[in-house]
This record gives sequence, C-alpha cells and structure tokens, in this order.
Amino acid sequence: MFILKGASILIIGASHLSMPTYLGTTLTDALLNKGAQVHSLGVCGSTPSGWTKVTRGGCGGGERVGSAPIKLKFGEIARTVPLPYLIETEKPDILIVVLGDTLAQYDEPNLELAWVNAEMTRFSTMVSKTNTKCYWVGPSWGEEGFSSGKTYARVKQVSEILSTMTAPCTYIDSLKMSKPGEWRTNDGIHYKGDYYRQWGKKIVEKIEQTE
Repeated sequence: MFILKGASILIIGASHLSMPTYLGTTLTDALLNKGAQVHSLGVCGSTPSGWTKVTRGGCGGGERVGSAPIKLKFGEIARTVPLPYLIETEKPDILIVVLGDTLAQYDEPNLELAWVNAEMTRFSTMVSKTNTKCYWVGPSWGEEGFSSGKTYARVKQVSEILSTMTAPCTYIDSLKMSKPGEWRTNDGIHYKGDYYRQWGKKIVEKIEQTE
C-alpha cells in the first residue's frame, strides 16, 4: 500500500479542479485527510501541452493551497504555470494530472488521434525529465444528451487511448469507478452534488493501492 502521509502533492488539470465543489476541493480534502500536503491548480479548457508553457484558460480557473478555500481566477490571471517551473519550485513527491475531457473533442464527429498523440507526447516527455512520481486521472463517464456533446462511446475511446500514453504517469481509469450515467451532471461533464466527493475518494483509494 502506498503511504500518502507526509507526501507533498501537486495536482494540475482543467475545469474539474476549478470550482469550489469540484475535485480541487474534494480530491484535495481526501488527500489532506491522509496526511498529505496538497497544492491544486486548475485552468478551465487546458490540455496537456498548455502546461508546457504559460497558457491562458478559456473559462477561468481555481487554485487551492492546503486547507484554504479555492481561490477562483478569471481573465488574465486564469492561466497555466509551466510544469518544469512548478516541479522545480515546489519539488512535489507526487504529481497528479486530471486531464481527459479536454482531449476528447466531444463536439467533433471523430477524435483527431494525431493531435491527441502530439499533446500526450510533448507533456509525457516533459514529465519524464522531472523524475517525479506521477498519476494521471482519466475522464469519467458523465452523461449523454447535453450540449457538451459528451457520449459514452467517445469517453470510452479517449480513456482507452490515454491508458496507453500516460507513461511515466500511472493511469487511473475513472470509468471503473461508476456506471455510465450513475453520477449526475449539470452539463454532461461537471457533476452535481456529492459525486465529486465520490470521485475524489476513489482516486485516492487507487493511489493507495499502488506500490
């Protein structure tokens, strides 16, 4: 069992980390309860390559340090921080990446595999150079029938692709944590009520199960 007590953890990702009721709160709380030190940073709409340089978010962001409330960010200040800088300045024991939905291109008829490959290759190469223990949290089911265009077929497709491309990060398959449509959403992607807490708890359980 992997011990989280005393570990310094950096979490980066897109909109699932950006709001007070999202993973920036629930995943952070679950890790804090295990005795970890946590810094989470989410930039809405960001993709892996966006974390290789300073990239402005398309719809805000959020940052949480330790047990403090999430600090919401809008406009010019909602932007990524290059991963090499974050790793160098914070020297985390563990990096957790929460990215998947922004790679799925739900509004397109087909997934552009070459683009996904380029995104993943650039980011994974950068992570490898840091020699940091890393976990990659893949997308969860969400719900079909919303304007986001998310479908179970597409999220399954992108999850299967990511599972083969996240090395050196260990892939955490969120699709195994619930059934399609079980966790209710506001827009097909972002969850209502208690579901973010369930997701955060299950992510931590998966991390603890690794060696």
